[in-house]
Amino acid sequence: MSGIYIHIPFCKQACHYCDFHFSTSLKKKDDLINALSKELELRKDDFKKTTVKTIYFGGGTPSLLTNDELQYIINSVYKNYKVSEDPEITLEANPDDLSKDRIIDLAHTPINRLSIGIQSFFEADLKLMNRAHNAKEAKECLYVATQYFDNISLDLIYGIPGASNEQWLANIEMALSYNVPHISSYALTVEPKTALAAFIKKGIIEDVDDEQAHEQFYILKEKLEASDFVHYELSNFGKDGFFSKNNSAYWKGKSYIGIGPSAHSFNGKQRGWNVSNNSKYIKAIQQNELPIEIETLTTTDQYNEYIMTGLRTIWGVSFVKVENDFGTTFKDYLIEQSEVFINQHLLYIDDEHLRVTKKGQFLSDGIASELFKLNLS
Repeated sequence: MSGIYIHIPFCKQACHYCDFHFSTSLKKKDDLINALSKELELRKDDFKKTTVKTIYFGGGTPSLLTNDELQYIINSVYKNYKVSEDPEITLEANPDDLSKDRIIDLAHTPINRLSIGIQSFFEADLKLMNRAHNAKEAKECLYVATQYFDNISLDLIYGIPGASNEQWLANIEMALSYNVPHISSYALTVEPKTALAAFIKKGIIEDVDDEQAHEQFYILKEKLEASDFVHYELSNFGKDGFFSKNNSAYWKGKSYIGIGPSAHSFNGKQRGWNVSNNSKYIKAIQQNELPIEIETLTTTDQYNEYIMTGLRTIWGVSFVKVENDFGTTFKDYLIEQSEVFINQHLLYIDDEHLRVTKKGQFLSDGIASELFKLNLS
């Protein structure tokens, strides 16, 4: 199984917490779309011997593209790659782009999964984050979207300054009221060089409270699992049959191609990333050049990556896989390093797999880093 990620680097406005690559100017949109199509053609040999099972439009704000523009890019995928009969095709979308007419039109395209950036149903939260939509638009788009799409994911953010646990619970309950089968939820993170970081430094916005974020994570987990969601990855909850196929492939170490400025690619042995500049990206592609930087991963890099992704999921880290792929030395190292966390009831071993406990889930990234091996090979 392989996937194609397509980065659409445009947004109406900058969210205060975002450090992804995007532009608020649409002047180069036509050139960018043509470049995406051309890059798909230039890289078709990457997947010559495999079948594409997922296509994911991320960003940025992919819903800023018209349906015809999205279809043009999808056609380029089908023209240059072998695509499965029933691929998962996801569009990240913002509520302010999802009018009733737009949703109905999208339902007649090959796109069969919507990932809607709700973030919060409270006006104060949306204003603090500088989201382009309002609470009314969030509710209206979900009401309509659930009538035309079976496979919908919505995003929520917890740990927002000033948002109480009671308000967070109300957010979760509102999301559940729409009967969506998938919810992705992330802690608000203060990234350097973002507006949020500057506002916190100046005292305009209070800092993120890590303890409250921790509490809200477990409120989320308890509430969603009681509603038949499976907590299959640290930030993702899905009902049976509705796990994100695209993201699950990432966490399981499957190959994927990233198309567009700043997009990342992975083939198991190498990681690549495109230039994070729209003009430079377009110019290179027009000259039939791939503006990509490639890093060949050492055995240790590959091991560390597997530990990081595996511990975030319900599938955990397989001792058998570690031994087969990386050798006995790595397996012995993992067993030795994990002992302290097992004793602290943060990790446990089940069926030859190392997994995080409920207590350890919120800390899984930090635990994983303690299991990393130094890059000596």
